Amino acid sequence: MADSSNSSDRKTRLYHPYQDLQVPIQNLYNLPTSPEYLFHEEANVQRRSWGENLQYYTGSGYLTGAIVGAAKGSVDGVKAAEPGDTLKLRVNRILNSGGQTGRRFGNSLGVVGLIFAGLESGMVYMRGNDDILNSVVAGLGTGALYRAAAGPRSAAIAGAIGGLAAGAAVAGKQAIKRYVPI
Repeated sequence: MADSSNSSDRKTRLYHPYQDLQVPIQNLYNLPTSPEYLFHEEANVQRRSWGENLQYYTGSGYLTGAIVGAAKGSVDGVKAAEPGDTLKLRVNRILNSGGQTGRRFGNSLGVVGLIFAGLESGMVYMRGNDDILNSVVAGLGTGALYRAAAGPRSAAIAGAIGGLAAGAAVAGKQAIKRYVPI
């Protein structure tokens, strides 16, 4: 266990836990830095799969909605406090309002992300290529489907807003990739 190859004036010995096992230490922790794929076709694709897309958009939407909703609900809970309330009652009101609003916003944005991911993946599959048009059509369809129960006019307006928002998001992402050095 002692390393005797160093000079004799050293008062300590080096500990080498794998010395008796004859394991080359340089190969023990030599891990690849690139992602590993089961099939070679997966390595050629520069896009997330439909399942990864679905999980990413739904989870991101839920998390964003929950955070924003909790903040809005907490502010509403602070505003709803009455002059005669005790501290315990005020804290309870803030927590209840933040939890209720956060849950509602999170569920709403999670559903929007779920619809968007499904439509975008469907467009990529149907058209066979991945470009900005898929995201715009998915945003348009998401807005229209999400507000379809409110009537055709509301669905059309929400679809237009969704398409514009998706187009702006994709264009902004492409501009950042092009002009911001990272």
